[in-house]
Amino acid sequence: MTKPRRSAPLLPGEAGRDLPLLAVCAILVFLACLSVIGAAGAWRAAGGWSDQLVSEMTLQVLPADEGDGDAAARDAGALASGLPGVIDVEVRSRAASTALLRPWLGSTTLPDDFPLPRLVTLRIDPENRPASGAVEALFADAPYRVIVDDNRLWAGAIARASATVRYFAAGLVLLVCGAAAAVIVFAARAALSMRRDVAEALHLVGAPDSFIIALFQQRFFMLGLKAGAAGSLLALLAALCLNLAGGSAASLFFLPSLAPGWWIVIIVPVAALVSGLISAIAARLTVSAGLKARWP
Repeated sequence: MTKPRRSAPLLPGEAGRDLPLLAVCAILVFLACLSVIGAAGAWRAAGGWSDQLVSEMTLQVLPADEGDGDAAARDAGALASGLPGVIDVEVRSRAASTALLRPWLGSTTLPDDFPLPRLVTLRIDPENRPASGAVEALFADAPYRVIVDDNRLWAGAIARASATVRYFAAGLVLLVCGAAAAVIVFAARAALSMRRDVAEALHLVGAPDSFIIALFQQRFFMLGLKAGAAGSLLALLAALCLNLAGGSAASLFFLPSLAPGWWIVIIVPVAALVSGLISAIAARLTVSAGLKARWP
């Protein structure tokens, strides 16, 4: 009894030649996904910063000569807590102010008589903020100087910076997608040139161009799918590793976290599908043009 023969594919794959193309496409997908993850992390961080800035106000308390700075800060906090719209007051000590300067001054010890401002953080009700000038007027007759920092002034700058990052990331993703499409175009031309005998044989037996195009389209769709899955997985792992290893550095230099949330895992199937579609469309257009040029 003869064994049934397995039919060979009309357009067999070439693992040796496909591997470099797969690696290049995976690298491009990796860069595109990392750009998207970074933009999403910056967007999330900027949103959190903006919400915090809108709901907080900072007082810099500068004590008089030979005055007790910590006592002045406590007195300023007690006065501010009675203002309408102030939900909570946090008085920071000299040690807290020194810790904020440590990234710039290092381990340098400041003299005890150095006039280091004390910080008082006021948590404000965004719907019922204190009247304009009310905080300044509260400390007009105080024996110490108070500088009021309205953090809302920084919210607009953060929003603009976040929008710039998003636009830059979107442009980078489009650029990488264009580069990937260009790579697939060259690869499809090379594949059509190498498999010209297969295309001619199929054309001689009456196969329409759409059938031949579908063979190349399917092959490059699967190649793009694999490259998209590999590149997006690498980008996801890189983002998680950077987020875990660089958490302290990010907080030190006010950098956004690269992990925007648990939903980041959907980038793997989405990137794989988009990569496959880009590869399939680029291959279809290239092979179609090549066949029309040979058999108009």
